[in-house]
Amino acid sequence: MDTDAAIRLAEELAQDRRVLRRDAILTAATFVGLAFGLAAPALGLPEARGWSFALAYLSGGVPAAVRAVRSLSRRHLHIDLLMVVAALAAAAVGEARDGAILLLLFQLAETLEAYAMGTTKRAVAGLMELRPDTARRVDPGGNTEVVPVADARVGDTVRVLPGERLPVDGEVLRGRSSIDQSNLTGESVPVDKGPGDQVFAGTVNGHGAIDLRVTSEASASTLARMIDLVTEAQAARAPSQRVSDWFGTRYTFGVLGGATLTLLGFGLLGPSWSDAAYTAATLLVVASPCAVVISVPAAVLAALAAAARRGVLFKGGGALETFGRADAFVFDKTGTLSEGRMRVLSIRPLSDVDEAGILRLTAGLERHSEHPVAKAVVDAALARDLDLPDATDPLARPGQGIEGRLEGRSYWVGNRRLAALHGADPAEGDAPAAQAALEALEDRGATVVLLGEGERILAAIGVADAVRPEAAEALARLREAGVRTIAMLTGDHPAVAYALAANVGIAAEDVHAELLPEDKVRAVAALAESRTVAYVGDGVNDAAALATAQVGVAMGASGSDVALETADIALLANDLRRLPVALRLARRANRVIAQNLTFALGVMVIMVAWTLLGNLPLPLGVIAHEGGTLVVVANGLRLLLPDRRDSGAGPGGGRLNREAHIAAPSLAGGP
Repeated sequence: MDTDAAIRLAEELAQDRRVLRRDAILTAATFVGLAFGLAAPALGLPEARGWSFALAYLSGGVPAAVRAVRSLSRRHLHIDLLMVVAALAAAAVGEARDGAILLLLFQLAETLEAYAMGTTKRAVAGLMELRPDTARRVDPGGNTEVVPVADARVGDTVRVLPGERLPVDGEVLRGRSSIDQSNLTGESVPVDKGPGDQVFAGTVNGHGAIDLRVTSEASASTLARMIDLVTEAQAARAPSQRVSDWFGTRYTFGVLGGATLTLLGFGLLGPSWSDAAYTAATLLVVASPCAVVISVPAAVLAALAAAARRGVLFKGGGALETFGRADAFVFDKTGTLSEGRMRVLSIRPLSDVDEAGILRLTAGLERHSEHPVAKAVVDAALARDLDLPDATDPLARPGQGIEGRLEGRSYWVGNRRLAALHGADPAEGDAPAAQAALEALEDRGATVVLLGEGERILAAIGVADAVRPEAAEALARLREAGVRTIAMLTGDHPAVAYALAANVGIAAEDVHAELLPEDKVRAVAALAESRTVAYVGDGVNDAAALATAQVGVAMGASGSDVALETADIALLANDLRRLPVALRLARRANRVIAQNLTFALGVMVIMVAWTLLGNLPLPLGVIAHEGGTLVVVANGLRLLLPDRRDSGAGPGGGRLNREAHIAAPSLAGGP
């Protein structure tokens, strides 16, 4: 997206906020008018009842009337017209309360729709913030100039300094650094990059300056494609709205036409025009879909409230209904099934230095590094209250590790490349124990840190992203609930992915590793052809997949703003055990909605037939109308009752746990 598109998007977001604010005020005014009108007699102010209902009619009815008139000007009948006419008919026969309730429900729906309409735009705006506006272009003479990102062409050289976001997709020409790609690929640790390696716009450069050869223009970068994917995937949900419009038009035409024919037919053939008008008004009242309209909100609002108590936020009834049909769950790894932070997994001594000594020496050097692996080692040492030695002459080697002097002796800490630099490569030297330890840790999906002195390897330390303690239990409960497919997608290395999957009970064939965002989208889209897919993620890199799945679930406390905007559901407590709780609640809600609709439509059909064939008395029609409404509301409110199966679903017995979780255990297996 170019600068002009960004400006247009900002203007549209501002307009959306104004519309949402206006609709929210109108909804509140309609509610206040209805509530005060209902309470006026009890408050000793019966004369205020009419004025209160008038406020509800004006705030809720005028916007609907305006929309109806606009639809009529385009020769299109909209259900708004039926709502206005039904509300006026109810007032004409002395039941203004019914009309006010109907108008409140419709105005509330308009407010929710205004919020939903801005979801895609807010998600796209969040993605756009990841890309810098300018790039530092290098000319053949080595001079640099700052240019707009849109002016960077394929083949140009761009320089990125430490700590900066990469403005373009490119290939590293010169320099080495660690690139934090978590916002695109979901990898749990920064990736070492050197000449020839591919890097992506929106990612964050680490400690070294690098020069890139631009491989795609800004409008075709991986980040730009992600923006397009989010927009297109959410726009693909429009057919359900078209079906709703199709039904609403025909229902409105049918009821208004039926009332008109009733008035004319009974007027011409009946005893009097006043009786015909009475019958037509009765038909409008009993055919007005108050019970039908409220049957869904009654269940949905109760289910949403019950879900919120359990730490789950549904973004509307559509998400609730779709989630209740989900039979396949796809999980992101980093930050979703794992905690998204590195921890020491295992310490393997390969000399006479004990574990505490190894951790003390390693942390003494690593505290001079800002790498997440180094931070994990330092945190582990501090957790044991170890007294860390001061390092002299520390020397960081980008992409390899760090070395320096501790207590008068020279040590190094790093990966295989740094070990080889000191002549201590376990794959080539006479160090079978070191090689075995290194392979055992790598097989468990750990990043291995070697501690050495000269040509000797003193220890191997495995560091890994810790699995969430509740993940295995949550997935087991999903299977108990009948979920047929549970899969994991990640940008991490396969060994890391398979190790974590084994811990949480995901089969190896359902693990897909080393994926970019578009790969995740393709995998989700393929599964969605035969399943109702719920995708669970937490990062910016998950936004497109969240939008592609029939229902997206974001980790609320740790999730990125873009993931939360794009997703349909947020787990506020970051507790995966809320998923099976939410799934059971959504399925109950779907059953209640089906019961309510069947009952409400059945009563309405009976009342309409009675009106036309048996001269239904208006008071009886009103009683049946109101009674049907009360029944569906009461049935919907049953969803607020606690489910006994949720009593053990995480801390708090189904209540939202606001306390931090205890530190997760490491991956299975000991040192």
